[in-house]
Amino acid sequence: MSDRVLERSQVVPVGVEEAFAFFADPWNLEAITPPWLRFHIVEAPATLERGSLLAYQLQLFGVPIRWRTEILDWRPPSGFTDVQLAGPYRRWEHTHRLRPVSGGTEIYDRVEYRLPYAPLAGLFAPMTVRPWLTAIFDYRACQTAARLR
Repeated sequence: MSDRVLERSQVVPVGVEEAFAFFADPWNLEAITPPWLRFHIVEAPATLERGSLLAYQLQLFGVPIRWRTEILDWRPPSGFTDVQLAGPYRRWEHTHRLRPVSGGTEIYDRVEYRLPYAPLAGLFAPMTVRPWLTAIFDYRACQTAARLR
């Protein structure tokens, strides 16, 4: 099964340094994650940098899921990339890019992911995983906009 890609972009009315500082604080991730995921950070450094390890717990349909990521690429204030070390996907790589634009900062997300249990997961992904990820990133965009204004 091949990788799937989700791309999102939004503009917030703050400078790139302020926007980057928001995402460099790992505890802000809880604030921009939908409550229905029951997302909780288990372990994280005070601020992120290359090599930082983070551990989370969340729930899907009442089933607890543990997730561990590493910051692979760190380029303040223009972005960073985190990758899943352990979690629900066979592969998860999330690239965050920030750049100054007229009116503030463009926040660009690119998620490359591969589902577990191929090929069965591939049959259900368009009806389940993709809509979930879309809902999660819609929520993140709204929460990010509310916090960075």
